[in-house]
Amino acid sequence: MCTLYSQVKAQAEIRALINAIYDTSGNQRPQPAIFPDYVAPVVRETDKGRELTKMRWGFPPPEYAKASGPVVNARDTDKKFWQKWLVPIEHRCLVPATSFSEWTDEPDPKTKRKVVTWFALSRERPLFFFAGVWRKWTGTRGTKKEPVEGDHLLYSFLTTDANKTVRPIHKKAMPVILTTPTEWETWLKAPVEEALKLQKRVLPEKVLQIVASGEMKDAA
Repeated sequence: MCTLYSQVKAQAEIRALINAIYDTSGNQRPQPAIFPDYVAPVVRETDKGRELTKMRWGFPPPEYAKASGPVVNARDTDKKFWQKWLVPIEHRCLVPATSFSEWTDEPDPKTKRKVVTWFALSRERPLFFFAGVWRKWTGTRGTKKEPVEGDHLLYSFLTTDANKTVRPIHKKAMPVILTTPTEWETWLKAPVEEALKLQKRVLPEKVLQIVASGEMKDAA
């Protein structure tokens, strides 16, 4: 389960790649480490056109869940909790990223600690997108020391089976990664059955490579 990723490209590059007409994200600096509950760029469709904006990472957990922290990944999309957020256009989004990390399943023999490992399309860290969903929510987020109260835009993104590049590091899952205009449009606009085929496929091994390890940020 991905709980740390990076986005270090300029917002103008995101807008150009995804053909975003509006940018309400403000001044976006590179984010070499994006953790749950951080605010980060997200692309969504609006009545006025495609928009680059900012949202906070993580849905509130369902009432029946034991976890108290934000729900940052969506794997079981057939569950009722996710169904209403899978509506095309209205609640789907694209989450720009340049790399993502997973912790090794086994600890390092020397340090006895698990190692964070970073994956990207190449060492140049080109942009790609996670298949995401978003919603409005009112409440308190942030930390106890610095709570943020009021109305929030929240996002989460889908995960799927780990491919051959990720599996030796973390065999359980990886984010759903979209790299082509056809995939971006399908995720944003296609009917649920068609869009979720992007989650069920396994990403080809050659698409990803390991680009860093051991650091809690990827600033390359």
